[in-house]
Amino acid sequence: MLRYAFKRLSQSLVTLFIVVSFVFLLMRLLPIEGYFGDRFQKMSKEAIQAGLQKMGLLDPWYQQLGHFYSDLLRGDLGVSNIYRRDVPITKILAPRIPYSVGFGLVAVVVAMSVGLTMGVSMAKHKDRIQDRLGTFYIVFAHAVPLAVYLLFVQLYGTSLFKLPLLFDKYQPLSWILPGISMSLNGIAFYAMWMRRYMVDELSKDYVKLARAKGLSSGAIMVRHVMRNAYVPMAQYLPAAILTTIGGSIYIESLYSIPGMGGLLVDVIQRQDNTMVQALVLIFSSIGILGLFLGDLLMAFFDPRIRLVKGEGSR
Repeated sequence: MLRYAFKRLSQSLVTLFIVVSFVFLLMRLLPIEGYFGDRFQKMSKEAIQAGLQKMGLLDPWYQQLGHFYSDLLRGDLGVSNIYRRDVPITKILAPRIPYSVGFGLVAVVVAMSVGLTMGVSMAKHKDRIQDRLGTFYIVFAHAVPLAVYLLFVQLYGTSLFKLPLLFDKYQPLSWILPGISMSLNGIAFYAMWMRRYMVDELSKDYVKLARAKGLSSGAIMVRHVMRNAYVPMAQYLPAAILTTIGGSIYIESLYSIPGMGGLLVDVIQRQDNTMVQALVLIFSSIGILGLFLGDLLMAFFDPRIRLVKGEGSR
């Protein structure tokens, strides 16, 4: 297990290094206006060159990359050039992270509670009304563009239930619609995979044998089917959870939540290259961390999984 974890950690770090380096180099291809903002039109060529030199943007790319990683290891993500000029990015992000994490945790709890329960019910009542309604919801959530049905949630949530349209940290009722909106995709995700794995398990020989021995349907579902269905689900849970906690970019913008997701949209529109680079780094790290934890959780539940030769490589 430790060797497996070490190897997966090494692969994850290499993947993160490649992704971050690629994003860093791509950002260097963007117009230099993103490093000066409104000042650019008023600056002379000499001032522009001096500014680029000060930021190290005239150095060879490999030196820039080396300086970037050197600062990163010290916890320095750089400073904002446009959004909040010359303010450290870590200082800008610090008050925003709790909003993304808070709403993300609420969305995870709601999505897992409702989604897993829905998936179990769909599997138990396969091809019946519960299964058909659940399938309709899953197809709808994946087929209809996110922006479309989230706008309907906001519109009818405010008109029918008199809930606030935008987020207000001093008004708890305004937290309901964003929390629900963030959980809708997760509900469909958990329900779909839980149903799939449970249906697969129900068709296996050990279930038929348990029925032949006289075990009740409830005992078979709880002791065997659900436990085995959770094993493949374990691979996806951390990635889905961490992605949700990272915050929904569109939803935070839709409800004016001052989190990291809405901030990314804002800095892209303002072309604050340094801020965009830092936020892409954070979201990439969250995604890769989720995949790594998913692999570890999968190996924990299923000891057959190994990356070491001679141990049932998979």
